[in-house]
Amino acid sequence: MKAKYLFIIFLILNFGGLAIGRYFMGDEVSGVWYSQLNKAPWTPPGWVFGAAWSLIMLCFSIYLSYLFSIRNSKVVVFVYSLALLLNVLWNYLFFHLHYVSYALINIVLLTIVIIYFFCTFGDEKLYRFKYLLLPYILWLFVAISLNTYVVLYN
Repeated sequence: MKAKYLFIIFLILNFGGLAIGRYFMGDEVSGVWYSQLNKAPWTPPGWVFGAAWSLIMLCFSIYLSYLFSIRNSKVVVFVYSLALLLNVLWNYLFFHLHYVSYALINIVLLTIVIIYFFCTFGDEKLYRFKYLLLPYILWLFVAISLNTYVVLYN
């Protein structure tokens, strides 16, 4: 399948995953539980999360469209499905269930999966495209630090 069609499919899947994650959050971001959490001093304002995730999913969709047009295998589908599941699951664990320690484990696993994409599927055909994963990886390290702070100081 051509990369441009795959790009549209991955935009729908990735932003759909964000929407499902947002659904699991419910009103918790503005709710009592989250507002009373001892959050890290470097926690960005709320609008940064939306902007960051929009950029991340745009870059991830571009990367995936080229990856799947070159290497559409069961392994690639599995790794992508795992990343999508972990991304959605974090919201459910953290905001819905308030299982901040399990959410931390979840986000570390997601980071490993995205780094796996970067290291494993970055050969000569995808060498330049793998750098589209850097915003995702960097943001996940920020998210790990924020989640770790919540685990340690609440």
